[in-house]
Amino acid sequence: MKKILKFFGILMLIGIIGGAVAGGSGDSDKKDISSGSGDSGSDVTIEEQVLIDKNDVVIKAKEYVEDSIWGQGIKLEIENKSSKDVIVGCDALIVNNYMITDLFSANVAAGKKSNETMYLSSSGLEAAGIDAVGQIEVYFKLVNPETYMDIKDFDCVTIKTSEYDNMDTKADDSGVELYNKNGIRIVGKAVDENSFWGMGILLYCENKSGKNVGISVEDLSVNGYMMETLFSNIVYKDKMLVDDITLFESDLEENGIESIDNAEMKFRIYNADTFDTIDESAVVTFSTK
Repeated sequence: MKKILKFFGILMLIGIIGGAVAGGSGDSDKKDISSGSGDSGSDVTIEEQVLIDKNDVVIKAKEYVEDSIWGQGIKLEIENKSSKDVIVGCDALIVNNYMITDLFSANVAAGKKSNETMYLSSSGLEAAGIDAVGQIEVYFKLVNPETYMDIKDFDCVTIKTSEYDNMDTKADDSGVELYNKNGIRIVGKAVDENSFWGMGILLYCENKSGKNVGISVEDLSVNGYMMETLFSNIVYKDKMLVDDITLFESDLEENGIESIDNAEMKFRIYNADTFDTIDESAVVTFSTK
């Protein structure tokens, strides 16, 4: 059920972002970074390679590209050799060992091919401090377009770019440590006043527990007022995440909050496969004063 909700959430966010950039330029805005036309990540290339050839689906990585709106990405050719329509998505997209938002979904009709681009979230790369993209790990999956149930989860595929030897590997874990237990570490970094929905508190999360875990924020209060929030993320083992605790603009306005001076919260750590709780933290405090 959570995979279904996540899938619909991805479709909704794609629609919101798509509406925001509607009327923007099309293919003429796309630049092949290998030609050196990009501003950041210029001269980045990949070798053309087959990523998946199973379950009557072939996924090829064709080239590394950059779009003036969507940013950097991998151009894919997807072939559906089966007799049924499928949706190709992914459960996780990891760049330089950082979990990055995996907004990718491609509908491919039976017996057809489709050229798609898997974009690497520009805001995600910036938050993680990634300037040189050297390694991209993808967990592809197949989804039934009628039921939106997963058909097949593929093993991780890894794409190394020409910047692999120069990629950023040092974790930017500066800030206030909020949680450190059982191989899970959470650091409060800063207040993000330009979060998509309003304001946000930027967290660095590190998973050295040996298993994939979920991290959620509960019982959040800001400046003494209880707040609704969006923060529930999966962090794969030996990976990192930088993301916002999102605060809704409507809640901030309703409570007369113009700045985040003090925030209190609890963290729930859970098994990413079974959703069983691993640990619930005591109340922790993050202050900008």
